[in-house]
Amino acid sequence: MTVEFCYLIFITVDFYAVNNFIVPKFLLKKKYVSFISTTILIIALSAWLRALVAVQMNRHFFHTASVVDFGTLYLNSLINISLWVLLITIIKMLADRIQTHRQLELIEKERVENELNYLKAQINPHALFNSLNTIYGHIDKNNQVARNILLQFSELLRYQLYDCSAEKVNLGEEMDYINNSIAFQRLRKDENLKVIFNVENIDTRLTIAPLLLVVLIENAFKFVSNFSDRENKICIKLYTNGTILYSSFMNTKEMTQVSDNKNSNGIGISNLKRRLELLYKNKYELLTNKENAFYETHLNINLA
Repeated sequence: MTVEFCYLIFITVDFYAVNNFIVPKFLLKKKYVSFISTTILIIALSAWLRALVAVQMNRHFFHTASVVDFGTLYLNSLINISLWVLLITIIKMLADRIQTHRQLELIEKERVENELNYLKAQINPHALFNSLNTIYGHIDKNNQVARNILLQFSELLRYQLYDCSAEKVNLGEEMDYINNSIAFQRLRKDENLKVIFNVENIDTRLTIAPLLLVVLIENAFKFVSNFSDRENKICIKLYTNGTILYSSFMNTKEMTQVSDNKNSNGIGISNLKRRLELLYKNKYELLTNKENAFYETHLNINLA
């Protein structure tokens, strides 16, 4: 009587070979001839090895009296291994297909939810701008300063909500926004603050991810010194050389602000670093210089 030996070992090895190597390398790349021929070759080799091992085990360990025909044993091994490998592989591929389908359904559901949230977000700005127009209409026409401030704020808000929806914006447009942002920030400070904003040789053909530099500008205004007996200063310089945007931000500071800066300056800078790493990995340089009298930041980005 022939001993059925080692089927599980050979079936398992063949299944992993087919599922982990042959299917990804040939079937998923639509190389069907290579897939079929490689699969047949591996199963045929396994059946031959299984038949050979079974003959030797029957002869030397089980001492069967009848002579086992190698051809018959090989054919039975080939059929059994083929059927089991084929069955398990089909079940595995169906399970993977079901899992992939569920993942695609989940992704599609999240996409629809994000699209709905985006559409909802588009409704609120319209209401907000309508409210700003209402406020503008109720400001005394003789109070031109207040009217101009509100218009300036509306332009800043419009740029953030609409123009920044693209992944990249024109560098010239971003410079206009920065100029408006500096002018608006300036209104919040007293006359003892000197702001120097220097823009040179900006190549407007370049594009940049929006709202990166404004983080450093807001920090400069937020943490600038407030001396009553000496000058408080913010210096901002922007220029391009080739495809590289060079920017520097310096503000005077008070010694008592050092601990406050550590506690409240982290979120904006952390988000800025994260965006730079995602958008300009290995293409930017962010340096800081913390002296006793001032705080200075340099950000250089290759916009190519």
